[in-house]
Amino acid sequence: MAFNPKVNFLGEEYANPIVMASGTFGCGEIYKDLLDYHHIGGFATKAVTPLPRTGNRPQRIVETPSGMLNAIGLQNEGLEVFISDKLINFIDYNCKIWVNVSGSSFDDYKMVVERLSDDDRFHAFEINVSCPNVSHGGMTIGTSCQDVESLTKIMKNATKKPIIVKLTPNVTNIAELAKAAENAGADALTVANTFLGISIDIDKRKPTLANVTGGLSGPAIKPLSLRCVWQVKQSVKIPIAGCGGVWTGKDIIEFMMAGATIVQVGTAIFANPLAPVEMMDWVNNWAEEKNIKNLKEIVGVTHEC
Repeated sequence: MAFNPKVNFLGEEYANPIVMASGTFGCGEIYKDLLDYHHIGGFATKAVTPLPRTGNRPQRIVETPSGMLNAIGLQNEGLEVFISDKLINFIDYNCKIWVNVSGSSFDDYKMVVERLSDDDRFHAFEINVSCPNVSHGGMTIGTSCQDVESLTKIMKNATKKPIIVKLTPNVTNIAELAKAAENAGADALTVANTFLGISIDIDKRKPTLANVTGGLSGPAIKPLSLRCVWQVKQSVKIPIAGCGGVWTGKDIIEFMMAGATIVQVGTAIFANPLAPVEMMDWVNNWAEEKNIKNLKEIVGVTHEC
Protein backbone atom coordinates (compact mmCIF):
# COMPACT_ATOMS: atom_id res chain seq x y z
CA MET A 1 0.00 0.00 0.00
CA ALA A 2 1.34 3.42 -0.98
CA PHE A 3 1.71 6.29 1.47
CA ASN A 4 -1.50 8.30 2.05
CA PRO A 5 -0.83 11.93 3.09
CA LYS A 6 -4.45 12.61 4.12
CA VAL A 7 -5.23 13.32 7.77
CA ASN A 8 -8.47 13.37 9.73
CA PHE A 9 -8.99 16.43 11.88
CA LEU A 10 -12.21 17.05 13.81
CA GLY A 11 -14.07 14.58 11.64
CA GLU A 12 -12.99 16.16 8.34
CA GLU A 13 -10.55 14.68 5.84
CA TYR A 14 -7.71 17.02 4.87
CA ALA A 15 -5.62 16.44 1.73
CA ASN A 16 -2.49 16.66 3.89
CA PRO A 17 -1.54 18.05 7.33
CA ILE A 18 -0.55 21.54 6.15
CA VAL A 19 -2.83 24.43 7.10
CA MET A 20 -1.56 27.90 6.24
CA ALA A 21 -1.35 30.06 9.36
CA SER A 22 -3.58 33.05 10.01
CA GLY A 23 -2.09 36.40 9.07
CA THR A 24 0.17 34.96 6.37
CA PHE A 25 -2.36 33.85 3.75
CA GLY A 26 -4.90 36.68 3.68
CA CYS A 27 -8.34 35.17 3.12
CA GLY A 28 -7.12 32.92 0.34
CA GLU A 29 -7.00 35.52 -2.39
CA ILE A 30 -3.29 36.37 -2.13
CA TYR A 31 -1.75 33.11 -3.34
CA LYS A 32 -4.47 31.66 -5.58
CA ASP A 33 -2.52 32.46 -8.76
CA LEU A 34 0.75 31.07 -7.36
CA LEU A 35 -0.26 27.95 -5.44
CA ASP A 36 -2.71 25.19 -6.32
CA TYR A 37 -4.79 24.86 -3.15
CA HIS A 38 -5.18 21.13 -3.77
CA HIS A 39 -1.60 20.97 -2.43
CA ILE A 40 -2.55 22.18 1.07
CA GLY A 41 -4.91 20.79 3.65
CA GLY A 42 -6.37 24.21 4.33
CA PHE A 43 -5.77 27.74 5.56
CA ALA A 44 -6.80 29.99 8.44
CA THR A 45 -8.02 33.42 7.40
CA LYS A 46 -6.61 36.72 8.52
CA ALA A 47 -8.23 37.66 11.82
CA VAL A 48 -11.79 38.95 11.49
CA THR A 49 -13.07 41.57 13.96
CA PRO A 50 -16.54 43.17 14.10
CA LEU A 51 -15.32 46.57 12.91
CA PRO A 52 -12.45 47.46 10.55
CA ARG A 53 -9.03 47.88 12.16
CA THR A 54 -6.21 49.95 10.71
CA GLY A 55 -3.62 48.11 12.78
CA ASN A 56 -0.49 49.62 14.24
CA ARG A 57 1.42 52.45 12.61
CA PRO A 58 4.63 51.72 10.64
CA GLN A 59 7.26 50.39 10.99
CA ARG A 60 5.43 47.12 11.55
CA ILE A 61 7.81 44.44 10.24
CA VAL A 62 11.52 43.89 10.74
CA GLU A 63 13.72 41.01 9.61
CA THR A 64 15.68 39.17 12.30
CA PRO A 65 18.25 36.37 12.15
CA SER A 66 16.27 33.28 11.03
CA GLY A 67 12.95 35.05 11.39
CA MET A 68 10.94 38.24 11.49
CA LEU A 69 9.16 40.46 13.99
CA ASN A 70 5.73 41.74 13.10
CA ALA A 71 3.44 44.20 14.85
CA ILE A 72 0.63 44.44 12.30
CA GLY A 73 -2.00 44.72 15.02
CA LEU A 74 -4.81 42.62 13.47
CA GLN A 75 -5.40 44.98 10.55
CA ASN A 76 -8.52 43.86 8.69
CA GLU A 77 -11.53 45.25 6.87
CA GLY A 78 -14.09 44.13 9.42
CA LEU A 79 -16.92 41.61 9.46
CA GLU A 80 -19.18 43.19 6.84
CA VAL A 81 -16.47 43.44 4.19
CA PHE A 82 -15.31 39.93 5.07
CA ILE A 83 -18.80 38.64 4.29
CA SER A 84 -19.31 40.65 1.11
CA ASP A 85 -15.81 40.48 -0.42
CA LYS A 86 -13.96 37.49 1.09
CA LEU A 87 -16.39 34.80 2.19
CA ILE A 88 -18.05 34.78 -1.20
CA ASN A 89 -14.82 33.43 -2.76
CA PHE A 90 -14.40 30.46 -0.43
CA ILE A 91 -16.40 28.15 -2.66
CA ASP A 92 -13.56 28.39 -5.22
CA TYR A 93 -10.82 27.23 -2.84
CA ASN A 94 -10.31 23.48 -2.90
CA CYS A 95 -9.22 23.03 0.70
CA LYS A 96 -10.52 23.31 4.27
CA ILE A 97 -10.92 26.83 5.66
CA TRP A 98 -10.84 28.13 9.24
CA VAL A 99 -12.08 31.62 10.06
CA ASN A 100 -9.76 33.24 12.58
CA VAL A 101 -11.72 35.44 15.01
CA SER A 102 -10.44 38.21 17.26
CA GLY A 103 -11.75 41.20 19.14
CA SER A 104 -11.30 43.62 22.02
CA SER A 105 -13.96 42.00 24.23
CA PHE A 106 -15.88 38.76 24.65
CA ASP A 107 -18.83 40.42 22.91
CA ASP A 108 -16.67 41.14 19.84
CA TYR A 109 -15.79 37.47 19.46
CA LYS A 110 -19.39 36.42 20.03
CA MET A 111 -20.69 38.86 17.42
CA VAL A 112 -18.42 37.49 14.68
CA VAL A 113 -19.07 33.85 15.51
CA GLU A 114 -22.84 34.23 15.74
CA ARG A 115 -22.99 36.13 12.46
CA LEU A 116 -20.98 33.50 10.58
CA SER A 117 -22.13 30.39 12.44
CA ASP A 118 -24.56 29.04 9.84
CA ASP A 119 -22.35 29.54 6.80
CA ASP A 120 -21.24 26.27 5.21
CA ARG A 121 -18.41 27.75 3.16
CA PHE A 122 -15.85 27.22 5.93
CA HIS A 123 -15.18 24.43 8.38
CA ALA A 124 -14.14 25.79 11.78
CA PHE A 125 -13.49 28.87 13.87
CA GLU A 126 -9.96 29.54 15.13
CA ILE A 127 -10.30 31.75 18.19
CA ASN A 128 -7.31 34.07 18.49
CA VAL A 129 -6.55 34.67 22.16
CA SER A 130 -2.86 35.08 21.46
CA CYS A 131 -2.02 38.11 19.31
CA PRO A 132 0.81 39.99 21.10
CA ASN A 133 0.37 43.25 19.16
CA VAL A 134 -2.94 44.65 20.44
CA SER A 135 -3.69 46.52 23.66
CA HIS A 136 -7.11 44.91 24.23
CA GLY A 137 -8.18 41.33 23.53
CA GLY A 138 -5.72 38.88 21.96
CA MET A 139 -2.93 37.96 24.34
CA THR A 140 -4.50 39.91 27.22
CA ILE A 141 -7.20 37.21 27.18
CA GLY A 142 -4.89 34.34 26.35
CA THR A 143 -2.66 34.73 29.40
CA SER A 144 -5.53 34.12 31.84
CA CYS A 145 -6.89 30.60 32.37
CA GLN A 146 -10.15 32.06 33.63
CA ASP A 147 -10.58 34.29 30.56
CA VAL A 148 -9.67 31.48 28.15
CA GLU A 149 -12.19 29.19 29.82
CA SER A 150 -14.93 31.85 29.87
CA LEU A 151 -14.43 32.86 26.23
CA THR A 152 -14.29 29.25 25.05
CA LYS A 153 -17.62 28.52 26.75
CA ILE A 154 -19.17 31.56 25.07
CA MET A 155 -17.86 30.41 21.68
CA LYS A 156 -19.19 26.88 22.16
CA ASN A 157 -22.63 28.22 23.02
CA ALA A 158 -22.61 30.54 19.99
CA THR A 159 -22.02 27.95 17.25
CA LYS A 160 -22.14 24.29 16.32
CA LYS A 161 -18.97 24.62 14.27
CA PRO A 162 -15.71 23.33 15.77
CA ILE A 163 -13.87 25.77 18.02
CA ILE A 164 -10.06 25.78 17.76
CA VAL A 165 -8.43 27.97 20.41
CA LYS A 166 -5.14 29.54 19.31
CA LEU A 167 -2.87 29.82 22.35
CA THR A 168 -0.01 32.17 23.15
CA PRO A 169 3.41 30.81 24.15
CA ASN A 170 4.07 33.99 26.16
CA VAL A 171 3.02 32.44 29.46
CA THR A 172 4.69 30.57 32.29
CA ASN A 173 2.85 27.30 31.62
CA ILE A 174 1.07 26.89 28.28
CA ALA A 175 -0.30 23.51 29.33
CA GLU A 176 -2.46 25.21 31.96
CA LEU A 177 -4.07 27.41 29.29
CA ALA A 178 -4.57 24.38 27.05
CA LYS A 179 -6.30 22.52 29.85
CA ALA A 180 -8.55 25.50 30.56
CA ALA A 181 -9.66 25.58 26.92
CA GLU A 182 -10.23 21.83 26.88
CA ASN A 183 -12.26 21.95 30.09
CA ALA A 184 -14.47 24.64 28.55
CA GLY A 185 -15.24 22.47 25.53
CA ALA A 186 -12.66 23.50 22.90
CA ASP A 187 -12.57 21.00 20.05
CA ALA A 188 -8.90 21.58 19.25
CA LEU A 189 -5.95 23.88 19.92
CA THR A 190 -3.48 25.80 17.80
CA VAL A 191 -0.10 25.75 19.55
CA ALA A 192 1.15 28.38 19.36
CA ASN A 193 1.25 31.99 18.19
CA THR A 194 4.38 34.16 17.97
CA PHE A 195 6.87 34.90 20.73
CA LEU A 196 7.08 38.47 22.00
CA GLY A 197 10.29 40.19 20.94
CA ILE A 198 11.97 43.52 20.29
CA SER A 199 14.52 45.00 17.88
CA ILE A 200 16.63 48.12 18.44
CA ASP A 201 17.67 50.56 15.71
CA ILE A 202 21.16 51.50 16.92
CA ASP A 203 21.39 54.52 14.60
CA LYS A 204 18.12 56.05 15.75
CA ARG A 205 18.70 54.77 19.30
CA LYS A 206 15.14 53.54 19.68
CA PRO A 207 13.04 50.41 19.05
CA THR A 208 12.74 49.55 15.37
CA LEU A 209 9.02 48.80 15.56
CA ALA A 210 6.67 51.70 16.23
CA ASN A 211 4.76 49.36 18.55
CA VAL A 212 8.08 48.66 20.36
CA THR A 213 7.36 44.92 20.66
CA GLY A 214 6.30 42.45 17.99
CA GLY A 215 5.68 38.77 17.44
CA LEU A 216 8.71 36.70 16.45
CA SER A 217 8.14 34.03 13.80
CA GLY A 218 10.31 31.98 11.46
CA PRO A 219 12.81 29.13 11.94
CA ALA A 220 14.31 30.75 15.05
CA ILE A 221 11.29 29.82 17.16
CA LYS A 222 10.83 26.21 16.03
CA PRO A 223 12.47 24.51 19.04
CA LEU A 224 10.40 26.68 21.39
CA SER A 225 7.15 26.01 19.53
CA LEU A 226 7.93 22.31 19.35
CA ARG A 227 8.39 22.27 23.11
CA CYS A 228 5.00 23.94 23.53
CA VAL A 229 3.30 21.29 21.40
CA TRP A 230 5.01 18.52 23.34
CA GLN A 231 3.96 19.99 26.69
CA VAL A 232 0.36 20.54 25.60
CA LYS A 233 0.11 16.99 24.21
CA GLN A 234 1.08 15.75 27.67
CA SER A 235 -1.86 17.60 29.21
CA VAL A 236 -4.86 17.36 26.85
CA LYS A 237 -6.70 14.78 24.79
CA ILE A 238 -8.11 17.10 22.10
CA PRO A 239 -6.28 17.46 18.75
CA ILE A 240 -3.46 19.96 18.24
CA ALA A 241 -2.48 22.11 15.28
CA GLY A 242 1.23 22.74 15.71
CA CYS A 243 2.51 26.16 14.68
CA GLY A 244 5.74 28.14 14.84
CA GLY A 245 8.90 28.08 12.78
CA VAL A 246 7.90 25.40 10.27
CA TRP A 247 10.26 25.75 7.31
CA THR A 248 10.87 22.23 5.94
CA GLY A 249 9.20 18.87 5.51
CA LYS A 250 11.31 17.55 8.38
CA ASP A 251 9.78 20.21 10.62
CA ILE A 252 6.31 18.86 9.80
CA ILE A 253 7.34 15.38 10.89
CA GLU A 254 8.86 16.72 14.12
CA PHE A 255 5.67 18.59 15.02
CA MET A 256 3.55 15.53 14.34
CA MET A 257 5.82 13.31 16.42
CA ALA A 258 5.53 15.88 19.23
CA GLY A 259 1.75 15.51 19.12
CA ALA A 260 0.28 17.66 16.34
CA THR A 261 -2.25 16.25 13.86
CA ILE A 262 -2.25 19.41 11.74
CA VAL A 263 0.85 21.58 11.14
CA GLN A 264 0.54 25.27 10.28
CA VAL A 265 2.93 27.00 7.88
CA GLY A 266 3.25 30.78 8.04
CA THR A 267 6.36 32.89 7.53
CA ALA A 268 7.88 30.33 5.14
CA ILE A 269 5.41 31.26 2.41
CA PHE A 270 6.65 34.86 2.43
CA ALA A 271 10.00 33.57 1.24
CA ASN A 272 8.65 30.88 -1.09
CA PRO A 273 5.00 30.63 -2.23
CA LEU A 274 5.60 27.01 -3.20
CA ALA A 275 6.98 26.08 0.23
CA PRO A 276 3.97 23.85 1.12
CA VAL A 277 4.41 21.83 -2.07
CA GLU A 278 8.11 21.32 -1.44
CA MET A 279 7.47 20.40 2.20
CA MET A 280 4.95 17.73 1.24
CA ASP A 281 7.24 16.36 -1.47
CA TRP A 282 9.84 15.83 1.27
CA VAL A 283 7.26 14.27 3.61
CA ASN A 284 6.05 11.92 0.86
CA ASN A 285 9.60 10.76 0.08
CA TRP A 286 10.41 10.32 3.76
CA ALA A 287 7.25 8.31 4.40
CA GLU A 288 7.91 6.03 1.44
CA GLU A 289 11.48 5.48 2.59
CA LYS A 290 10.37 4.68 6.15
CA ASN A 291 7.45 2.52 4.97
CA ILE A 292 4.93 4.83 6.64
CA LYS A 293 1.45 4.25 5.22
CA ASN A 294 -0.47 6.94 7.10
CA LEU A 295 0.72 9.94 9.14
CA LYS A 296 -1.55 8.86 11.99
CA GLU A 297 1.18 6.32 12.76
CA ILE A 298 3.59 9.02 13.90
CA VAL A 299 1.34 11.50 15.75
CA GLY A 300 2.60 11.78 19.33
CA VAL A 301 5.06 8.89 19.09
CA THR A 302 7.63 10.73 21.20
CA HIS A 303 5.29 10.40 24.18
CA GLU A 304 5.55 6.62 24.01
CA CYS A 305 9.27 6.59 24.80
